[in-house]
Amino acid sequence: MTMLLRLGAALKATGYEFTTVTPATHERVNRRPENANATDLRGVFGWSRPFGPGVLPVEIVELMDAAGVLERDGDVWRSRVRFSTYDGELFVHSAYPTAGKDSVFFGPDTYRMADAAAGHVRTRRRPVRRAVDVGCGTGAGAITVAKRAPGAEVFAVDINDTALDFTRVNAALADTRGVRPCHSNLLKDIDGTFDLIISNPPFMIDPAGRAYRDGGGESGHELSLSIIDAAAERLDPGGTLVLFSGAGIVDGVDPLRAAAAERLAGTGLTWSYREVDPDVYDEELDGEAYRHAERIAVVVLTASRPEWT
Repeated sequence: MTMLLRLGAALKATGYEFTTVTPATHERVNRRPENANATDLRGVFGWSRPFGPGVLPVEIVELMDAAGVLERDGDVWRSRVRFSTYDGELFVHSAYPTAGKDSVFFGPDTYRMADAAAGHVRTRRRPVRRAVDVGCGTGAGAITVAKRAPGAEVFAVDINDTALDFTRVNAALADTRGVRPCHSNLLKDIDGTFDLIISNPPFMIDPAGRAYRDGGGESGHELSLSIIDAAAERLDPGGTLVLFSGAGIVDGVDPLRAAAAERLAGTGLTWSYREVDPDVYDEELDGEAYRHAERIAVVVLTASRPEWT
């Protein structure tokens, strides 16, 4: 990971910036004839376009080689990773298309989730002391919290070792020393309680069963419900869960909201639920998995334990 960190630092030094879009938008933009091949850093590390000798500075190519992320097929080269920017920081994640089982996703939902986490930290009455980002992926959520709570211990947990490797690189690039990447299935492999739990779990119904995308169950929200259950057991008094998820809306009804209400009943947690965007991933409505849904919404559920319990 040392060489990947050096590659990220070199890109950061150039002023590189890239905002990652949805896979559908990515495919549409890359389909344009003028975008068949990369001509600059953004084309290589943002749009995952093929390139050849002479496109990138020699030192960047050498760092890619040393990091094991340069794929060569004759004079057609590709990067095995992407780099995206958020909150003034650089995040390494998987190249497009994210088809592998250990793919690490970064995209519009990452920006929304991190914004929600940052907003909560900013408005809390008490400082964050111990936090965890469940299913951390690139570690964007954990890093966002750690930047705003510099004295906090912030765990970044995932079952994907590639995600944890990328989180280590990203935390080093952001110089967030309080971030602690750990292999854990939800909260099962780490101890203690938390005053902040954040998560952006997979929430799609994915017939291919890809771990970074499939939320489990018929409606794609089983993992989200499991996180609610775990948070109900591990939140300190005054602690909060900030869960960014999504749901296919059926005949005007949000099945995740209904299921979450059942799980939260009797926990003593106070909670709120809101749609962040009412209509996302519209291309999924053409598939069999979402033929029953009228739209797909992304949502934020916030659940807090009162300070006096």
